[in-house]
Amino acid sequence: MSVDAKELRAALRPHAAGIAVLTAPGPVGVTITSFTSVSASPALVSFALAETSSTWPRVRDSEWFGVQILGAHQQELARLFATPGADRFGPDTRWHPGPHQVPLLDGCLSWLVCTRYDVRTLGDHHVVTAAVTEVRRGAPGDSLVHLHGVMQPVAQPALARS
Repeated sequence: MSVDAKELRAALRPHAAGIAVLTAPGPVGVTITSFTSVSASPALVSFALAETSSTWPRVRDSEWFGVQILGAHQQELARLFATPGADRFGPDTRWHPGPHQVPLLDGCLSWLVCTRYDVRTLGDHHVVTAAVTEVRRGAPGDSLVHLHGVMQPVAQPALARS
């Protein structure tokens, strides 16, 4: 027995989730809030995509992925990559091909280049575990999170900035 999906979403709204953009060669990409660290040694991360995601077939067939950790200044980019049917890699999107032709978006707080490690179908989503093969760090900045149904910036505490 399971709770209603709408009720679950409402219950989880006060839980802040970091916002990232998942990319794969093609280029293809989508905004995700399901990104999480799994293990530091070996370096593993995971994300989940819905079966109904138009991005899923391209991600399913890709060996390599990019995960872009978005900053507070990238709300419009997050919205673009969350909009079905949008031209996500159009002329207004600043990006470049990274290792293994993984698209890397400019101006992010950090980037991970990953390869497929494991895929599981759980409910109506596919959970992908990926091995991190490369990390790049951008300029320091404030984070972007999804909280109470909206994207919002989260500033670093003053002590962490020094």
